[in-house]
Amino acid sequence: MRGYDESYRQSIHRPEEFWAEAALGIDWDVAPATVTRDDRWFPDGRLNTCHNALDRHVAAGRGGQAALIHDSPVTGTVRTLTYAELLDEVARTAGMLRDLGVVAGDTVVIYMPMVPEAVVAMLACARLGAVHSVVFGGFAARELALRIDHARPKVVLSASCGIEPGRVVAYKPLLDAALEQAAHRPAHCVILGRPQCAADLVEGRDLDWARAVRDAAPAACVSVAATDPLYILYTSGTTGSPKGVVRDNGGHAVALHWSMANVYGAAPGEVYWAASDVGWVVGHSYIVYAPLLAGCTTVLYEGKPVGTPDPGAFWRVVATHGVRTLFTAPTAIRAIKKEDPSGNFAKKWDLSGLRYLFLAGERLDPDTYHWASGLLGIPVIDHWWQTETGWPIAANCVGIEPLPIKPGSPSKPVPGWDVRVLDPEGGECPPGVDGAVTVKLPLPPGALPTLYRDEARFTRSYLERYPGHYVTGDGGHLDEDGYLYVMGRIDDVINVAGHRLSTGAMEEVIAAHPDVAECAVVGVADELKGQLPVGFVVLKAGAERDQDELERELTALVRERIGPVAAFRRAVVVGRLPKTRSGKILRATMRDIADGHPYTTPSTIEDPAALPEIAEAVKRT
Repeated sequence: MRGYDESYRQSIHRPEEFWAEAALGIDWDVAPATVTRDDRWFPDGRLNTCHNALDRHVAAGRGGQAALIHDSPVTGTVRTLTYAELLDEVARTAGMLRDLGVVAGDTVVIYMPMVPEAVVAMLACARLGAVHSVVFGGFAARELALRIDHARPKVVLSASCGIEPGRVVAYKPLLDAALEQAAHRPAHCVILGRPQCAADLVEGRDLDWARAVRDAAPAACVSVAATDPLYILYTSGTTGSPKGVVRDNGGHAVALHWSMANVYGAAPGEVYWAASDVGWVVGHSYIVYAPLLAGCTTVLYEGKPVGTPDPGAFWRVVATHGVRTLFTAPTAIRAIKKEDPSGNFAKKWDLSGLRYLFLAGERLDPDTYHWASGLLGIPVIDHWWQTETGWPIAANCVGIEPLPIKPGSPSKPVPGWDVRVLDPEGGECPPGVDGAVTVKLPLPPGALPTLYRDEARFTRSYLERYPGHYVTGDGGHLDEDGYLYVMGRIDDVINVAGHRLSTGAMEEVIAAHPDVAECAVVGVADELKGQLPVGFVVLKAGAERDQDELERELTALVRERIGPVAAFRRAVVVGRLPKTRSGKILRATMRDIADGHPYTTPSTIEDPAALPEIAEAVKRT
């Protein structure tokens, strides 16, 4: 068996050989004779992604295996679909779309909650060769209208409502308002009725999901070129013209199938759970496509890490369904740690079957790593990637060769990703020196080939700054062993009296304080020093601290571990941090609030009330 070093060298120096071998894991209608040409992967190959996710497993005699487990604490229901049952639903839903005139190359917008039909909708589009664009369920009407105008869907698939802890969110009025604002008019909307909320259907435009699918004949898979688009995913937080990341069919299927065994160590038949949402890239890649391409059982969870009903929610799902690999965001683990710092809720469940905990989406601070590792007694693996890349750039590839873990690092680059850290002039930074984290071109299979209807913006956003490299927008460094440290977005580096300092490094220090559950550090304007760091701190449950005393302790910690050059002197205790629904902290908005600038509430925010709380806390201090 090849180790990490050999696999990585082959992927960088002999990429055609490496990815030709990986492509053998996929069923092709026309096998690619060419691995790569003009930065496109498998350009003469043809396949169908839905066939690879469903049909081939049923044909191999595994139709009775569970494909999808829908666990919904907000409705108190659990539903399991086998591969054969999921294939039947997908084929009939594809037939419904076909009957509405959807053909290969058409776009379909999916605006749905975390229900099995959302997964069915994505796979049904893939079955026809149609291009789906999932918009996070509950997005505001204006944001949905922008995406409808940009994607120009022939059909919109939606539901009557989504369900949050303690409230029902009616989707249909939001969809109706979006369609009133949008210039583009889809021919039809198909609405999944949920018992928690009825939807008023517009005659001639809207169809009832259950009736439309029931009356449709199953559709067969449509063969598409490997380079044809599978989906468009608009990056979170965009304003103005949306930025639509495109994913192709062939490279995507090859890369995601390869990643399941090699990055995550997951085998066919095992239960794999990505605790995310289908509206985000993690949901696309690791709730829907990768687990099914690999023949795993995937978990679709309609709930929260805490509050549905308690901090033991994740551990119940793991124990009940036999989850072997759990993938979630550090912010979810920090939320659990805040409510249950002693881990008592985890001790109520048999977690002996859980093999790995993978974390991504926000930087994994060492304190959270040590807490989770001590609680679970299994490898806790930080890994790093982006909406644009579609799968991990850096990770501890447990299916190839588990490497020693260095807390604070997502380990080494994954095979295929030629990671370089560059200084402002484009030279490579020596070990330990921070710079811009980039990827030397070409990007491996599965990464975005372009932005939807905007090749110029793709070049401008990702390729112009450092010719020959993809710019990730993150800053960090490689150490002497080749481990990558991603310290945050480049614009999260602050300039204190001429010294460039990472707010991520300060957050790491503050998070190590025994009373701190989570924190965010932002740079605020200062007449003398240019910028000064301010820490926003959430305390662990039960921790009652005097603001001034805690501020002195945190100041001393930062001074001790980073030095007086950090000039850290302000820490503000808040009840919660404002985050996107995918768990990213809204640092830029917090910086505007701390600077006294006007701010807008981003459409992606999880809890809009968190921002006024930040503003009030700033006023008090």
